[in-house]
Amino acid sequence: MTRAAIYARYSSDLQTDASIEDQVRLCKEKAASNGWDIVECYADHGISGSSVMLRPSVQKLIQDGMEGKYDTLIAEALDRLSRDQEDIAAIYKRMQFAGITIITLSEGEISNLHV
Repeated sequence: MTRAAIYARYSSDLQTDASIEDQVRLCKEKAASNGWDIVECYADHGISGSSVMLRPSVQKLIQDGMEGKYDTLIAEALDRLSRDQEDIAAIYKRMQFAGITIITLSEGEISNLHV
């Protein structure tokens, strides 16, 4: 069975924890429809997506991925992982090296073309 991890984030004072809950719920629905087992949910609350370095949960997500704790990463959209193209490229490269597929609800399976 595919082991999946979910990543959710919101960055603004105008958003709330409900935003994270909604992202996680939608990602869980995607996982369920594909028969994937959710092994972990990672979330950064109220932290900008402009830098991966400032978000502890995305750092843990990357570390756990490199340790082989999941096979697929699900997020609502690629910009939930980061708004910085250099960070997206680095995350994608690390996940590819670890054999992890990135799936977003907005873009589908992420490939080189997205990055």
